[in-house]
Parts: sequence; C-alpha cells; structure tokens
Amino acid sequence: MKNTARFEFIPTSLEGLTVVQRKQIADHRGFFCRFFCAEEFGSVGWKKPVTQMNHTLTLEKGAVRGLHFQQPPHAEMKLVSCFRGEIFDVAVDIRKGSPTFLCWHGEILSEKNQKSLLIPEGFAHGFQTLQENCELLYLHSEPYHASAEGGLNVADTAIGIDWPLPLTGLSGRDQGHPRVHADFMGIIL
Repeated sequence: MKNTARFEFIPTSLEGLTVVQRKQIADHRGFFCRFFCAEEFGSVGWKKPVTQMNHTLTLEKGAVRGLHFQQPPHAEMKLVSCFRGEIFDVAVDIRKGSPTFLCWHGEILSEKNQKSLLIPEGFAHGFQTLQENCELLYLHSEPYHASAEGGLNVADTAIGIDWPLPLTGLSGRDQGHPRVHADFMGIIL
C-alpha cells in the first residue's frame, strides 16, 4: 500500500509544539502540496475545526510581531506558515504548571523550506522577518476575541528569546506588552 502521508510531524522539546514539514509532489508543471488535513493533524492534537484564517504581509526586514495569545476559554491552536520570504517564528510556553513554562522554541519558516509551526493552546506566538516582504498564513482553531487578547514583551529577559536581528518595526501595541512579573503564573487551560 502506498504511503499517502503528506506531512512529517517533528516534535520539539516543548510538549505539543510541532514542526510540520509539508511534502510536495512535483513534476515539470510545478508542484502540489497539501496544506492541512484534519485527519492527519488530529494525530498531533488538532481536534477542533479551523475557524479563522489570517494573511499578513510584513514589509521590512527585522520587524517583529508578537508575542500574542488568547486567554481561555478562547485559547487557540495556530498553524503558522510563511509563503513569501523567511521568518524566525517563536512560540513561548505559558501553560500554568508546565515543566517548560516560559521556555521558547524558534524555527525558520520560509517559502523554500515548506515548514509550518503547529502551536498548541497555551503558547504565546511571535515572529521576526529575516527578509523584506514576508507573507504569512495562519490557521486558527478559535476566532479572534478582543476581550481574550494577551501579550508578552518580545524583549523580556525573563523569556530571553535570542532574536537573530535587532528588534525593529514593533507596533505600539506590541511595545506595550508587559514583561513577566513574579506573580505571572501562566494560563490555565
């Protein structure tokens, strides 16, 4: 029987955070590539329907967006992919009681490497553009709820993200995200 899997799911050191390697079927015309399959993604924890898709363009190299999350009951899974350019994509574990609480993982996503990052509920997410004109597509398991929005400061030394480039292009909103204080216990899922 022929293997029909169109993805390789690569676990990271943070439970539930998964690198997704898409597999192309190519010929002289170009390629076909499956982007999402509920059955296959169910094997790595995506059990909810896709309820929202977002597309973003970031024009300048070095720009940072994040670190964003939604509070329960609107906590969300995200599947993040870069279709033009190259980014350093970061997820931070903010699950209360997690053995990897406030640990982060960064992954290069690009149009060339055909990788995505599957980010489970209970993680903050952000990225830095490594080239100009980067376009991303996000799949979400929950629609956006302004009342559930949360964020962490991308320059917080308590998290210690090793961004590849100097931090530029932050929005006013992202600059205003708080740093982690001693009383921050994370989110309860």
